[in-house]
Amino acid sequence: MAKRTDDRPRHVQIAAHLRSRILSGDYEPGTKLPSTPKLMEWFDAASVTVQRAISMLKAEGFATSRAGAGVYVRNRQPFVVDVANYYAPSPGGYKYELLEVDEVAPPADVAQVFGLAEGETAILRKRVMRYDGEPVEMSWSYYPPDLARGTALAEHGKVRGGAPRVLADLGYPQRYFDDEVSVRAPETDEVVLLDLPSDVPVIRQLRVIYSDNERPVEASVLIKGGHLYALRYRQQIH
Repeated sequence: MAKRTDDRPRHVQIAAHLRSRILSGDYEPGTKLPSTPKLMEWFDAASVTVQRAISMLKAEGFATSRAGAGVYVRNRQPFVVDVANYYAPSPGGYKYELLEVDEVAPPADVAQVFGLAEGETAILRKRVMRYDGEPVEMSWSYYPPDLARGTALAEHGKVRGGAPRVLADLGYPQRYFDDEVSVRAPETDEVVLLDLPSDVPVIRQLRVIYSDNERPVEASVLIKGGHLYALRYRQQIH
C-alpha cells in the first residue's frame, strides 16, 4: 500500500501547523507570530503562500494584524465548553434562541434511540445557544411523542427551568447522558447561524439523556464550530 501523503494546498498545511501551535499554547495570546520571511524559510514557501495561510488564521479568529508591527495571536482563549445536560441562562452568560418547535420524523440515529418505526415522529425543539452574545452551539432536541405531547416541550415558547424541570415534573428526572462525538463538514444553515469561517469543520454530538430504568427521555444533536471551541469532560472516579 502506498504511503499516505499530505496533499492539501501548501497554505492550508502552514495554517494547520500554526493553528496547532496556538491551540497547544506554544504561541500564547498576544504573542507575535514569526515573520513572513521566517515562515517562508521554515516551510520553503513563497510569500503569497504564507500570506494565504495567515489570512486563514485571521478569518478563523486566531490572529490579527497590528499596523506596522506584524501579526499577533488574538487575545482570546479557546471557548471551553463544560459538558453538561443544561446551561442555565444568565446575563452575559448563556442564552437560548428558540428557532423551531414541531413534531417531525427524526434522524435515523435518534429514531433508533427512541425505538420509533419508520415514519413515526418525535417532538423537536431547535435552538441556537449563545454565550456573551456569540453563537456557540446549535441544537436539535427530540423528545418521545407519548411523553412530550401536551406539555411545555411541545409548545412554541421558552420553557421555564428548561427541559429538565418539565421531565422531572412528568416523573422522568434526568439521571445521566451518553455522548457520541464526531466531526464533519457543516451544512449551510450551520455556517450561517454559527458564523463559521470557510473550511471549518463542526463537532457533532449525539447526546442521549436517560431517566430511571434506562429510559431515554431526550436525544439531541448538538453542533459546535470546531475552530475555537473545546469540550471538557469531567468524570468522578470511584
